[in-house]
Amino acid sequence: MAKTVLIVDDDEAINLALRYLMKGEGYQVEIARDGEETLTMVEKTPPDLILLDVMMPKRDGYDVCQTLRGNPAWSGIKIIMLSAKGRDIDREKGLALGADDYMAKPFSTQDLAAKVRVMLGEAGDG
Repeated sequence: MAKTVLIVDDDEAINLALRYLMKGEGYQVEIARDGEETLTMVEKTPPDLILLDVMMPKRDGYDVCQTLRGNPAWSGIKIIMLSAKGRDIDREKGLALGADDYMAKPFSTQDLAAKVRVMLGEAGDG
């Protein structure tokens, strides 16, 4: 069965682009548009990996990441934070809260796809 990637961003254009990219990589894709929706979706069906925007309504990505990492049942979920906040301190905060990686926008879709493959144990020649 295909692994599931949950895309979390309040920007519809980014959601569409990431959905297209991840489906093209062979993943099952779910979309959440804010932090509360993300946590509700994870409770119902935990994904294998979350592409998590930092700046969004209701609960920001840092809060969501910290909440996810606070629940041992969700410790296996990989988290890549995506943000327009590209300063070292923003990256360090995301990683300190438990993100597996942090990518500043704009980012290379090829680099993102490669990181997802590695995190989900599917790295290879394609």
